[in-house]
Amino acid sequence: MDLKNYLKERCAIVDEALERSLPGEGDLPVSVHRAMRYSVFAGGKRIRPVLMLAACEAVGGTPDLALPAACAMEMIHTYSLIHDDLPAMDDDDFRRGRPTNHKVFGEAIAILAGDALLTEAFILMSSPEYAAKAGHARILPVIHEIGICAGSRGMVGGQVVDMESEGKKDIDLATVQYIHTHKTGALMKASVKAGAILGGAEGDALAAMTRYGEAIGLAFQIADDILDIEGTTEQIGKDAGSDEARGKATYPAVMGLADSKRRAQELVDLALEALSPFGEKAEPLREIARYIVSRKS
Repeated sequence: MDLKNYLKERCAIVDEALERSLPGEGDLPVSVHRAMRYSVFAGGKRIRPVLMLAACEAVGGTPDLALPAACAMEMIHTYSLIHDDLPAMDDDDFRRGRPTNHKVFGEAIAILAGDALLTEAFILMSSPEYAAKAGHARILPVIHEIGICAGSRGMVGGQVVDMESEGKKDIDLATVQYIHTHKTGALMKASVKAGAILGGAEGDALAAMTRYGEAIGLAFQIADDILDIEGTTEQIGKDAGSDEARGKATYPAVMGLADSKRRAQELVDLALEALSPFGEKAEPLREIARYIVSRKS
């Protein structure tokens, strides 16, 4: 399959739905709505919502069943980036090749824009219209799963340990794995699992999709660690080499570059193995797994 065109088409679908779902730039209060939209439409790859749509289809569902939840996931991911870039955390000046949210709108509005995006995500997923379409028996566990993976037992927890580990010399592999599987991996796993649930997966099929999501979530962050070393600022859209400069706990810092590359490929192989029960409808998921470790941005 042509992954480039697939991603382009799916990104367009997600962007159109996000445009419909978010408050307009002219809606009061204008400042926070402008800030929300600035980061949401800053040119992200939409990997998480695309994974959700693809997982839904792979188990026999249709993309429309997962689209609102996929948009919600992108809102949650974007809020996390806005907050991650703040001076109190990573203090980044650029994201996706553009000035970070707080550099444009100020720290207070950036914080509130992130808060609003997180809240908007749950408004979208819990709307009566969506619950009626997707089915209450499916949407409730999806909201629960995404909430767990976004909070202190997931992404937020990973961010905390990431910050607490920065600059320390004795960080072990178990700590790095905790950071990666929670800070990045949790939302990717939730994207796949939520898509599968919305598509009607249960039992062994849902377990297989969950294994796939866990494997690619960790592989994605290891690939990011590698890109921070081998990529350029232009390629990755933020300052290259910033992880090493800050003393971040990363796979290359603990395992070395060559072993990190091998581990990323092993995880992709595990992800592909998890998809073995599924047919051609899971081909986009297979190609996304391969793309994760070969990407240059």
